[in-house]
Amino acid sequence: MPLPRSLWPPEVFRWSVDTATSVPRRVLDLLTAAESIVERADGLVRRTEQVVADAEDTVVRARRVTEAVEVQVAATRPLVEFMKEFSAHEVQAAIKLVDELPRLSKHLNEDILPILTTLNQVGPDLHDLLEVANDVRQAILGIPGFDFLRRRGEGKDDDAD
Repeated sequence: MPLPRSLWPPEVFRWSVDTATSVPRRVLDLLTAAESIVERADGLVRRTEQVVADAEDTVVRARRVTEAVEVQVAATRPLVEFMKEFSAHEVQAAIKLVDELPRLSKHLNEDILPILTTLNQVGPDLHDLLEVANDVRQAILGIPGFDFLRRRGEGKDDDAD
């Protein structure tokens, strides 16, 4: 049986040469593909590292916010307990009172405070006047016969009643 033509030495040699020359090209293609995969993996690793760093920063900020909120909640707890004591009617009344504060403040500054200032100035004078009135009373009580006149006046008041 003769050898098939594909197995003849020139054909085998040609096949061997073609195969041998294609190996470096294929290895180079494989290396290029591997480098491309490594570059993509490096990029993925860098992006993943950035995502992790951003997530860690976010966690730190979230912890700070949570701590601040916890402080605020703790500070408002007494106010919440205080507010539980109010009825809806009382809350509405408080809102109306707060609405009136500007008008109340205006009247306080324009009407009441000037009167108080005047009273503070008049107060010492009234004190002096009361001392003088007390001195006059004692002087009148010291007049001879005044006790008799007073009893007589009290008797007339009883008759009128």
